[in-house]
Amino acid sequence: MIPYGIIPFSLNMSIFALSLHPKIKKMITLEQLKDIKERTEALHRYLDIDAKVIQVEEEQLRTQAPGFWDDQKTAEAQMKKVKGLQKWIEGYSHLKTLTDEVELAFDFCKDELVTEAEVDEAYAKAFETLEDLELKNMLRGEADQMSCILKINSGAGGTESQDWASMLMRMYLRYAETNGYKSTISILQEGDEAGIKTCTIQIEGDYAYGYLKGENGVHRLVRVSPYNAQGKRMTSFASVFVTPLVDDTIEVNILPACISWDTFRSGGAGGQNVNKVESGVRLRYQYKDPYTGEEEEILIENTETRDQPKNKENAMRQLRSILYDKELQHRMAEQAKVEAGKKKIEWGSQIRSYVFDDRRVKDHRTNYQTSDVNGVMDGKIESFVKAYLMEFADESEG
Repeated sequence: MIPYGIIPFSLNMSIFALSLHPKIKKMITLEQLKDIKERTEALHRYLDIDAKVIQVEEEQLRTQAPGFWDDQKTAEAQMKKVKGLQKWIEGYSHLKTLTDEVELAFDFCKDELVTEAEVDEAYAKAFETLEDLELKNMLRGEADQMSCILKINSGAGGTESQDWASMLMRMYLRYAETNGYKSTISILQEGDEAGIKTCTIQIEGDYAYGYLKGENGVHRLVRVSPYNAQGKRMTSFASVFVTPLVDDTIEVNILPACISWDTFRSGGAGGQNVNKVESGVRLRYQYKDPYTGEEEEILIENTETRDQPKNKENAMRQLRSILYDKELQHRMAEQAKVEAGKKKIEWGSQIRSYVFDDRRVKDHRTNYQTSDVNGVMDGKIESFVKAYLMEFADESEG
């Protein structure tokens, strides 16, 4: 049994390359219809839909037991489990319906009951749904289905790098918006003249971490700098770190004695709103690695709201996420690779280059590239996400 993906990698990448150009000049062929039917049937097997249907019924019976809600935390975890199984079943059911509609439209077209354009439209819709479900099937890591925290730091280079960091922030915010994720900027430190020095974005939604984990690393920009009087071509760097956003159902051991708090006004460079009271919070946690004995101070700032208790709650949630991620690093090869990717922000360490003058964005891990620079900077990074998952799914599982 192939653990990830429905078809061999080489063929999968070929289909992926074709899918990047969805416009079909002629009506779909019988071979394309056969391919989408076979892949849909293969998904039924790999997702083990029949077993999931039985499992949902069994898990739902547990929710009807007397005293089920007496332990609210356990009950919520159980409801989450049921919901997760139902999403797979509903997702496959929707795909099967779309695939059947393609086959029906293909047959009706022979009798001129539907147009070729309508057949192609039905195929494009089913194909997109199929690819999305196949990609989700690759996201089997313990943290993949979680929301995430995405942090951007500008590299050396002052204003130029800080401007680049702000462009990346906009790119990820647009990606989140386009894909129906809720995004919240929990901390924002503005640049000295323009751009940002650092920002932390909370991106909430199903599989946000699974899709964005491949963005970890250094992002390199090459352009004619608007901040250079001679109009020279400049190179800038910014780093992106993505960690899963842990909810209350995940057990994380936090030692109260290791926590200290500071408060500050959240206006100015440290936040987004002018505030005359000290609603901003700064959490310091003295962390000792239980595996290596190494000690470090974890520093988290939050100015998300004008409510100090709410900001403290958000900071604690981020701390849980950081500690959970540290534990995953010891247990999952995926997280070990994340750590290995946290290199110095300089030449030779980048995962992706954005070359504005040449109209090219290239990922150095997968060699996938596009000339749609404006689209990428507007949040259209799905092709990079797909290419990364299709190449590294086996390794990220650990």
